[in-house]
Amino acid sequence: VQLVESGGGSVQAGGSLRLSCAISGRSNENYFLGWFRQAPGKEREGVAVLDSDGITKYADSVKGRFTVSKDSAKNILYLQLNSLKTEDTAMYYCAKERFPGWLAAEFGYWGLGTQVTVS
Repeated sequence: VQLVESGGGSVQAGGSLRLSCAISGRSNENYFLGWFRQAPGKEREGVAVLDSDGITKYADSVKGRFTVSKDSAKNILYLQLNSLKTEDTAMYYCAKERFPGWLAAEFGYWGLGTQVTVS
């Protein structure tokens, strides 16, 4: 499984970005796809998870502002970031696992990340 993130950048507070994660390799009927972020000096935290049944889960800090979705035909996972705040500044990673999870330690496949900077 390979995961490649893109779409990060620098944006002013209140702005928007859309992150993409291209997924390739072995596919599973059941899966859990997650977006995580890690700011300097902080632990990697879950932002949003989407499972193969279309069920989503969001961190309280991003509810109502971020939206996770997937284009199954292209096998791309998206994260729409709206109303960005300075505290959203972090490296954003996508991850995949066959089993339910929310913590970073529960996901086995990771991309290299894309930087989001909000000023």
